[in-house]
Amino acid sequence: MPASSADAIFWIAVACCSVAQLAIIRSVIISQSRSAASAVSDVAAPRSPARRAAELAWAVLPGIALIVLFLFTWRAMHEFHITAQVMGVRS
Repeated sequence: MPASSADAIFWIAVACCSVAQLAIIRSVIISQSRSAASAVSDVAAPRSPARRAAELAWAVLPGIALIVLFLFTWRAMHEFHITAQVMGVRS
């Protein structure tokens, strides 16, 4: 696959995953604010700040893992193309 096609696919994947991860984090933050607002009523029990922080951390950690994965993928993609150029192989 040509480098430009691989780069385009890579950046499309980065954009899609970024949008999805931001939507997940936004959902966690919105649900926390809604649960805090509904905690005034007797229907829902209030959640502790530690639980809210843990929930947010579990939403952010996959995003950090994705960043690391994308960095390693980017590096591997470009090492392959550099090696292919040195070896004289068309990619």
